[in-house]
Formats: sequence, C-alpha cells, structure tokens
Amino acid sequence: MKIEAASGLILRTRLLTETSLILHWLTPELGRIATVAKGARRAKSPFAGKLDIFYAAEFSFSRSRSSDLHNLREVKLHQTHGAIREDMAKLQQAAYVANFLEQATETETPLPEIFELVRGFLKFLCEQKTSPQNIFALELKLLHELGLAPDPAETRLTPGAKKIATTLLTTDWNNILRLQLSRAQEVELGDWLHDYLITHLGRLPRGRAVAVSPD
Repeated sequence: MKIEAASGLILRTRLLTETSLILHWLTPELGRIATVAKGARRAKSPFAGKLDIFYAAEFSFSRSRSSDLHNLREVKLHQTHGAIREDMAKLQQAAYVANFLEQATETETPLPEIFELVRGFLKFLCEQKTSPQNIFALELKLLHELGLAPDPAETRLTPGAKKIATTLLTTDWNNILRLQLSRAQEVELGDWLHDYLITHLGRLPRGRAVAVSPD
C-alpha cells in the first residue's frame, strides 16, 4: 500500500470510536483531506500529544481505496498554536476559519495560497489581540484566493469604509491592527461582507456572528 506524506494544519477533530479520532487537515498540495488516527486516544499511542485543532505537523498516511477517510500513520508535530486554545475569542475566530474553508473549498483540491494565508492568520492570531477587522481581512483575502473578491470601489460603502476594505485586502497581517476603525465602520463593513458572503457562497459560514463580535 502506497504511503503518502504531507504537511498540514488540523482544522477539526472528531471521535470515531472510544479510542480513534478523525482528523480534518488543510494541506497545500492535497487541499482538505481527512485521516483516521486509530488508537489515538490510548495512553501509550504514538499519536499522544500530537493531535489537536490548529496543530501544524508533517504526517504520513495510506490512502483508502473505498472512502475519503485515509489511515494516518505517523505525525511530526511542528507547532501547536497554543495561545488560540487559551483564549475563547481567538478560538472562535480560528474556528470560523475552519468553517469558512469547509463551506467554500472542495476536498482534495490543491490550496497552496490558501494554506499559506491560513497559516499566517493563525500565527497572527497567537501574537495579537482579536478584533472584527481580523475577520474582515481574512474574509477578503480568502475571497480573493477563491476568485470571488469584491471591488470595494464598486460598492455603496462610504469613502472611509472603501479605503479600509481595500487596505484589509491588500496589506499583510502585521499591519492589520494599525488600522483604526470606528464602531460605525465596523458595523458598515461587517454588514456589507455579511450580505456579500451570503450572495456568493449561498449562506453564511457558521460562527461568523461570534467571530466578528467586538472584544
């Protein structure tokens, strides 16, 4: 049986049996894939301490011939993004990323740009405070990578909000928090993207309301 290797981020974990887990990964070359970690919840499992949401790791797996759940074989952990699980607001924003990707992308389709975008966002989230503009920037950048990016100049946003939306789309993560949004601008941008996502994705990704809530 052929063994494949990949690097990835764990977007979601789910119990399969009392001792086994299903892991949903985001990888650059393979896109979103799912693996079964047999016996992962046993105390002496070789997977112990290596599998949790938003962990970054290299892993190997054997591909199933009958389903989209592949057999996880080895994991080399690189990063835990521990700060995310220590702060509920950070966890809610990171979870929204996973929900967005699950809704907007196909499984087993290469997503190298989106992988790098999400990896950068998780690093940023670990180091910085949460704010609604984190999510607005993420949504705009993800929509751009999906070929669905709106043109702020062609909207009915106020001039100030148009400028902020353009900056959120084009600037890197380190400069996101330098933008000073008024509460009115947060509401305006949030409502605009809310409607845009429903129009272009069919429905709003789960968890958005709490992810964009002010601290």
